[in-house]
Amino acid sequence: MKILVTGGAGYVGSVLVRQLLSRGHRVHVVDNLMFGGESLLPLFIEPNFSYANVDVCDREALRKEMDGVEAIVHLAGLVGYPLCKKMPVLAEQVNLGGTENVIATMPPDAKLIFGSTGSNYGEVVGICTEDTPLNPLSHYGRLKTEAEALCLSVKNSVGLRFATAYGLSPRPRLDLMINDFCWQAIHQKYLVVYEKHFRRTFIHVVDVGRAMTHMIENFDALKHKIYNVGHESLNFTKEDIVNMLKERIDFLVYFAEFCQDEDRRDYEVDYSRIRETGFEMSVDIDAGLAELVHGLPLLEVRNPYGNV
Repeated sequence: MKILVTGGAGYVGSVLVRQLLSRGHRVHVVDNLMFGGESLLPLFIEPNFSYANVDVCDREALRKEMDGVEAIVHLAGLVGYPLCKKMPVLAEQVNLGGTENVIATMPPDAKLIFGSTGSNYGEVVGICTEDTPLNPLSHYGRLKTEAEALCLSVKNSVGLRFATAYGLSPRPRLDLMINDFCWQAIHQKYLVVYEKHFRRTFIHVVDVGRAMTHMIENFDALKHKIYNVGHESLNFTKEDIVNMLKERIDFLVYFAEFCQDEDRRDYEVDYSRIRETGFEMSVDIDAGLAELVHGLPLLEVRNPYGNV
């Protein structure tokens, strides 16, 4: 199958593309390389891989990349409420306008997989299911919710509302909660944590890619258009994560009473719907933390004005 991945050089995309290639698919990546393209360098030797430096905001350029595409995984976007808050206009242009362009240019019979987020739910009381009313609180959440609705208006489409991702990728991200906590514990030896009792579900980036691959390859058997993606066994408070890291790393922690998460992510999620499709997680929290503890020492970001 020929699959186009928007944002394929990014944190999730660079993992997904490798997984799709390993399963024999032809993969075409479009990415404007906002965060660089080093993650794609080892892939050009692959005969089933191709790449175009195209911004999803450029509709006519994107249209030229859609020839023969049988499935699209739409990942391109500004991700997370801090970045969208910092660049609100660009976030709307990319996350919403770029999605409109993907829909306008994709072949009519192609399948569309949209990488959505649990931030769409906002603040939730009780167990969150796919039928829980959407109430996004941040600019990021609102844009994702609108983009998801656009994608679901396409006949052959599915939206995947992912838990909070973590883990190592060819294009690392240190702004994700567990990755950030672990990096600071290793390199700074000190961590400040607010809203320590807030609970959310996590998913390793490998399983994010596996879920998308699973949906593409089982698309015709899917009974729903929206799936929460994660597992109940990976639901932890911030304090839980800190305590697990303290078993592995020697560092100081200060639990603060200030600041808050604009998305108000503090809830448990029901993931039974995606399990009914036959999908199961492959990375548990112990394996995921072990990867970070052993891998992140190699990723040292030097501050010339700090003594640590």
